[in-house]
Amino acid sequence: MAAQPGGRRRPSQRPLGARQRRSWLAGVREAVDSLVRTSPARFAILIFAGLIGITTLLLSLPIARAGEVSATPLADALFTATSTICVTGLTTVDMATYWSPFGNAVIFIGMNIGGMGVLTMASILGLVVSRRLGLRARLIAASDTNAARAHAGPVSEQQAIRLGEVGGLLATVALSTLAIEFVIFVGMIPSVLAQGYDFGTSVWYSAYYSVSAFTNTGFNPNPQGPVEFFDDYWFQSLMMLAVFLGSLGFPVIFALLRTWRVPRRWSVHVKLTLTTTISLWIAGALALLVLEYDNPKTYGAFGFGKTLYEAFFMSTMTRSGGFATIDMADLYGSSLLVTDMLMFVGGGSASTAGGIKVTTLAVLFLAAYAEARGAPAMEAFGRRIPRDMLRLAVSVVLWGATIVAVSTVIIVQITKAPLDFVLFDVISAFATCGLSTGLTESLPPEGKYVMAATMFMGRVGTVTLAAALAAAQRRQLFKRPEERPIVG
Repeated sequence: MAAQPGGRRRPSQRPLGARQRRSWLAGVREAVDSLVRTSPARFAILIFAGLIGITTLLLSLPIARAGEVSATPLADALFTATSTICVTGLTTVDMATYWSPFGNAVIFIGMNIGGMGVLTMASILGLVVSRRLGLRARLIAASDTNAARAHAGPVSEQQAIRLGEVGGLLATVALSTLAIEFVIFVGMIPSVLAQGYDFGTSVWYSAYYSVSAFTNTGFNPNPQGPVEFFDDYWFQSLMMLAVFLGSLGFPVIFALLRTWRVPRRWSVHVKLTLTTTISLWIAGALALLVLEYDNPKTYGAFGFGKTLYEAFFMSTMTRSGGFATIDMADLYGSSLLVTDMLMFVGGGSASTAGGIKVTTLAVLFLAAYAEARGAPAMEAFGRRIPRDMLRLAVSVVLWGATIVAVSTVIIVQITKAPLDFVLFDVISAFATCGLSTGLTESLPPEGKYVMAATMFMGRVGTVTLAAALAAAQRRQLFKRPEERPIVG
């Protein structure tokens, strides 16, 4: 058969190998598209597990480890990869000296990828591979960014984004992340230079700290960590700002940027997140100030002003930041317990922080308040909160408490370490916080695997559980007879 004008082949004349490749790619795309449409939560878990697997493989290479030594043990490579992608910050090795430039580059990129969120990254990859998102995936992507929520009645343009705009919103999330990190990075350079580092090292440390802070990871590129900047209020304030913004969540940041002059136009989610976050931030700082003011190993040796500032710094880091200027093992038991509670709550929904999220805690308090008043429904800021949000909040809390309890029992059995230290590190792993009493670094390989699983379930578990419950809601055309058990 003759070729078409211009030298082009007819479709039937294409080489067999090219047609087979096209057919194979089309099959993969259809399979991915089907999974995205039918089970986006499962797809998100697979994507996140795949990212951890790739990062583990890269960190296991001899080129990833500094010095002329053998490759990184599997337990350490897997733990570090999970901590990186889950933006946790717990470590089993010295991050400042253990990794080569290649290994640090892998970790640096992994922190940014992990910081964009489980479902956000899965939606982006699904959009690239399948070239389109199914309706359910778009809804869950919108839920993860909190850009669209189901409301009774009409939804304002400020409260929701059209489904067709989710792809653009995800790109905006990525660009906003890089923009915020760049501003923090530029602001940190003078402080690092002031410590005597050369310009190249200062640029690297500043970039690393900016990404680690905004993604709420908590990795340190320098041997001393934030302690080296203990008297630099500018540097510590930038770290606090980055962690605070990262823990608020992109929906809140967007709302503040668009309508910061008119708070009355903020959605209930924005108001609940800001109110609960600020309340916990102040309460945490005051609790640490009162409990640790006479502890000579932590704040007891400082003046009131320095102690107050450091208490607010530590309260900020419990949001999921993971940086510390004091040794967590030196805290009183009461302070460890307060920090446990703050870490378990974590930051805002659709943020780089972990935990059960501040809005979950807010919904539980609103439910308790409504029950105490005998009110028929939960209300906040002149709006009624649907009762299904309470079911979702209770499910998330129970899921988190179960993970923490099981992991704590296993780690205590493996290490025979004090319960308060084990509980602290396990909650830090679940809430992807990164603060540690030093227990994690001394774990045997089996303990590292347990903590890695805790980080993974803490990062993807609550989000995918919420997505799965939301997707599983169905109408029932009948009601069973009602009977009340005794409660309380």
